[in-house]
Amino acid sequence: MRAILQRVARARVAVAGETVGQCGPGLLILVCAMQGDSDETALRLAAKVARMRIFKDGQGKMNLAVRDVGGAALVVSQFTLAADLRGNRPGFSTAAAPTEGERLYRRFADALAAEGVPVETGIFGADMAVELVNDGPVTIWIDTQT
Repeated sequence: MRAILQRVARARVAVAGETVGQCGPGLLILVCAMQGDSDETALRLAAKVARMRIFKDGQGKMNLAVRDVGGAALVVSQFTLAADLRGNRPGFSTAAAPTEGERLYRRFADALAAEGVPVETGIFGADMAVELVNDGPVTIWIDTQT
């Protein structure tokens, strides 16, 4: 799986002008299931995200995880993270098939919630408008296949 974590002051996702998910301080997580990913991949990624120390402690050092600071997560599916950029037009053939991609996306979100992080989501496959206020800015890219 691939994910982009953005530490945010707040984030929101809307479909057709209606808010479908949001969070206050915490993480906006853009996630893509890749071919060959499994339930185990989703569980490992969720555990890693829940434990990633990218929030400031009392001394201003990135030493706390999202759940340590009482943060939440907004998880949004984004198959374009699978982009193959060999030419001028990206290809997405390495992304998981839509049915499997949605299943693993939901598995990741559920596993992150089970790790103690409040989670809201976008709508898989929908045309979404995502708004965020990046805190830091802090943006981390994760690829479980590398």
